[in-house]
Amino acid sequence: MKKHTLQNCIWYVYILPALFFYLFFMAWPLADSIRMSLYSNTSSGIAGKTFVGFDNYIKLFTNPDISARFWGAFKNTWYFFFINMICQNVLAVSFALMLTEKTMKGSRIYQTIIFIPVTLAILVTGYLWKLILNPQWGAIALLLQNLQLSSWVKPWLGDEKYALTIVSLVSSWQWVGIPTMMFVTGLQNISEDILEAAEIDGASKFVQIFNIKLPLIKPVLGIVTILTFVNNFNAFDVVYAMENVNGAPQYSTDLIGTLFYRIGIAGQHPVGIPNPGLGAAIATSTFLMLMGGVVLILRLTKSKN
Repeated sequence: MKKHTLQNCIWYVYILPALFFYLFFMAWPLADSIRMSLYSNTSSGIAGKTFVGFDNYIKLFTNPDISARFWGAFKNTWYFFFINMICQNVLAVSFALMLTEKTMKGSRIYQTIIFIPVTLAILVTGYLWKLILNPQWGAIALLLQNLQLSSWVKPWLGDEKYALTIVSLVSSWQWVGIPTMMFVTGLQNISEDILEAAEIDGASKFVQIFNIKLPLIKPVLGIVTILTFVNNFNAFDVVYAMENVNGAPQYSTDLIGTLFYRIGIAGQHPVGIPNPGLGAAIATSTFLMLMGGVVLILRLTKSKN
């Protein structure tokens, strides 16, 4: 009896390494961030920490200067997410549908081409796109001038009206390969019998897409939406590469990630003294938003099967 019980419990040994890494690299930093948000760091070291309770959260949402920057970054992050959600994932679904067509030739080559930007460093792609978008000698500006469309040439990264949209589109271009591959896998797992039955019944391609294929990959749509949501709310590097950590111009590209970096790590200009407690309050607030959003998305995209 004891031997049988031991055999049933031996599987616990296999999850111990993963459990250790999860607790050490995810759970503990999260708990420590929540703890840090309850302290005010007036100097370096443990001696400089003063317990202030929820004062950092009160300051975050009520202090005129800090709350203005936080809500501005919050709004920009949502806009950044929606642009990525619409452009990146709509393109990904379209690419996946084309790549899984029976009549599609060379689909492997196209998959590789679509996935290549994902393999590039964000700092590299950000710098390259800054060169391409230069309004004086950038490739796009020269192309528009040759097409007699000089009036369309704008300082895209230096104008508040265009900067965040351009940064969002560059991010969509770079990461479209990942959801494309996920949708391709989901579509390839659909039984051919279902599609053949639909063709026999006279269902058109559009009917098959909207009534069969998309509903059957609904769980994949949910996972892609969650990944887009979480990654965009943690975005930092693309803004850093194409603009700067101050969210230039005039905070129009300031995201929650860049705001957290300025306050919690680098320190706000002109003082330049980091406030880890307030930064932790921003991180904790973002985590709660992400958790609520992920739960909502899971409920909306839950498969009935």
